[in-house]
Amino acid sequence: LHYPLRRQRQMCIRDRYMYQMSATTTGSLPGGEPLDQEMEATALFSEDLGMKMTIEMDMKMPGANDSMTMAQEMYMLPRQNRMVTIMPEQKKYMQIDFDDALFEEKRKQNNDPRAMVEQILNCNYVSLGRSTIEGVEVEGFQTTDPNYMGALMGQIDVKIWVDVKTQLPVRSEMDMQMTNNMHMHAVIHGFAWDVSVDASEFEPVIPDDYTTLGGGPLQMPAMNEETAIQGLKLFAELSGRYPEKLDMVTLMSVMKDIAKRSVADGHQPEKDDMDEHVEEIRKTLAPVMGIGSFYMSLSQDQKHPAYYGDVVAPQDADQVLMRWQVSETEYRVIFGSLHAETVSAEVLAELEKTLPRP
Repeated sequence: LHYPLRRQRQMCIRDRYMYQMSATTTGSLPGGEPLDQEMEATALFSEDLGMKMTIEMDMKMPGANDSMTMAQEMYMLPRQNRMVTIMPEQKKYMQIDFDDALFEEKRKQNNDPRAMVEQILNCNYVSLGRSTIEGVEVEGFQTTDPNYMGALMGQIDVKIWVDVKTQLPVRSEMDMQMTNNMHMHAVIHGFAWDVSVDASEFEPVIPDDYTTLGGGPLQMPAMNEETAIQGLKLFAELSGRYPEKLDMVTLMSVMKDIAKRSVADGHQPEKDDMDEHVEEIRKTLAPVMGIGSFYMSLSQDQKHPAYYGDVVAPQDADQVLMRWQVSETEYRVIFGSLHAETVSAEVLAELEKTLPRP
């Protein structure tokens, strides 16, 4: 039943390819703002040069009859561990630098088909049997395992079909319920393998009159325990509590609210400087996003993490706030006081018995 995907692990997927992606996101953001967005994208990959994705988004704004169209170019550059996003309508660009581990995590999140197949391999999945797509005989596989997205993106339903001859992906579909009111449906299709690429295609061209968000490159914090503790501490200082969940939508919404509150409470910048001011606040809050990235990496690495921010507060010094497995018999624990210890599985079980009930 699982032979085609297991074989995929051992083969070398061709290192120059492209695909198309369509996505529709509807519902409302955690803050209540309605969301109705359609996206079309074309992605070009090279193993050594990186990724270039051209994106067009149509967003329907509240109270408006017409939608707003936005275009972006996004580059993932492995030689620099860097992501660059160019926004022509705004005449702006954003540069984010990563460490090795976090760059690999971002590569997975950007629908690299190699990572898509590996992610399903690490989850509970079922076979959809054989069928034909665009004249190609394929075998399909499906997972609803939340660990496919690091257990941080709500309910998911992912299907992927691979060519039974080449073992290469042909089509992928994903439905994701990111919050109670936000749903995304995405389709990846039109795969082309062994395409010709030119190195210049992976060199971002930024006109002289474009300005950078945040006033310069954003350095993302390392995806490790230290960053997680730093982010939890900062969150508690700003809000008096720990985040209830570590999913990316919740963390991004909280960051947005904190940024808005900072602008409202402090000096009001000129309109032309607002984007830079808010981005500077987000740069300060980057460790908060690092919590989610770290937790996602633990889940995808099968470290069996758990997080109890919905019942553990900063004053609960000796309660287990977060934990993950470090060996067959030991777990690393971050307590409510934000000190960390390594404990045995037996000790952890006793500690978790005392957790407050939600």
